[in-house]
Amino acid sequence: MLPPTDEKLGTEPHSNSISKTISSLILPLYLPSTIFSIARSLLIPVLPLFASDFDVPYTIIGLLLSADKIGMLVGDIPAGMMIRRLGIKRAMIIGILMAGISTTALFWSVSIFDAFLYLFLAGFGTSLYTVTRHTWMVGAIPVEHRGRAIGILGGVFRIGNFIGPVVGGAIAGAYGLRVPFLFFGVAFLAALIANAVFMPKVEPETGETGEKRHLNLKGLKAIFGDEWGMVTWAGTGYLFMQMVRSGPSIIIPLYAADVLHLDVQSIGLIMSLSSAVDMTLFIPAGFIMDWLGRKVSIISSSLLLSIGIALIPIATSYSSLLWVSLLIGFGNGLGAGAMLTLGADLAPEEYRGEFLGFWRFLGDAGGTGGPLAIGSVAEVFALSQTTIFIAAAGIMASLVFAFRMKETLSKRSPPVTKPV
Repeated sequence: MLPPTDEKLGTEPHSNSISKTISSLILPLYLPSTIFSIARSLLIPVLPLFASDFDVPYTIIGLLLSADKIGMLVGDIPAGMMIRRLGIKRAMIIGILMAGISTTALFWSVSIFDAFLYLFLAGFGTSLYTVTRHTWMVGAIPVEHRGRAIGILGGVFRIGNFIGPVVGGAIAGAYGLRVPFLFFGVAFLAALIANAVFMPKVEPETGETGEKRHLNLKGLKAIFGDEWGMVTWAGTGYLFMQMVRSGPSIIIPLYAADVLHLDVQSIGLIMSLSSAVDMTLFIPAGFIMDWLGRKVSIISSSLLLSIGIALIPIATSYSSLLWVSLLIGFGNGLGAGAMLTLGADLAPEEYRGEFLGFWRFLGDAGGTGGPLAIGSVAEVFALSQTTIFIAAAGIMASLVFAFRMKETLSKRSPPVTKPV
């Protein structure tokens, strides 16, 4: 049994057990998640070119590239509700199968409509897998270790985003644009096997009487617990946080190309180095969350992101934009896994899956709405003014978490979910 949690903020009553906690998560959590992350990132350089091959307007290309995100948005809340009926392990396997088969089917797609449908279904399956994984982590990780354990998962995402595009681009360059979809399918098969073999079978969620609880309209309020006001503010902060996080990947390349007139190779190097800094900080971010609190990690991350983005218009050369991008990468890295950890802390025990489905929906809405809002502002104003808009979202996130959120690290860890 995992150790109990000390309520005192910042203490480490069982410092020796963190290594056991991390070790116990390598095979059921980190291994399939790493494969999953790299596989999805394979498609980053491929999908835009694949979409343009259909010879359709840019508006339709943009819609196709958003299809998986739309699928995730549509799937988030149902995914949280499906966990109760399917069970943790079965829901994960179905999610992986759905995402893997749908994306692999892109290899045989003959029209833009086929491609949109496949990507939409892949997004829905991805949502089912990620919401279920998050739900399982809440029960499997004690609260005093949660920041570091989930911070490593945030590092896994970043490693995937760093490795995947390089591999995907190399495969597409050597064998054609559609072949990476087949490699994607092989990778997802490996993730499926790892999940099926190493994920323990988890008992269904039950109430105090031992009977399964079924969500109804009267039970919706219970999803947000007794402190629904704080959860509402936390969700608002989450939206702003995801908006500011989505900004750099859009605004930095545009500013570098349109204002500084840098070539593609220079822009790629700037983005890669920023990602490398981001990728190295997930372990310090986890320690900050578990020792100093979740708010310290979130607020420092959002402030540094805002400062870095606001400094973009001041950059007048390759080197100055590089330094600004490194600051942005540092700020984003300090928040590795922070929003997942906060959602885990806030999730009520009785309606864990349903709450995390809503939580994921808020994050996906911010991540999807951010680029749309940035594009709309950039159509009206100059890029330099657009950076102020993005930075303002980060400042709003900082203010919300600083003044409207309680520190969740002091909460007691819920009972650990036991395998059967």
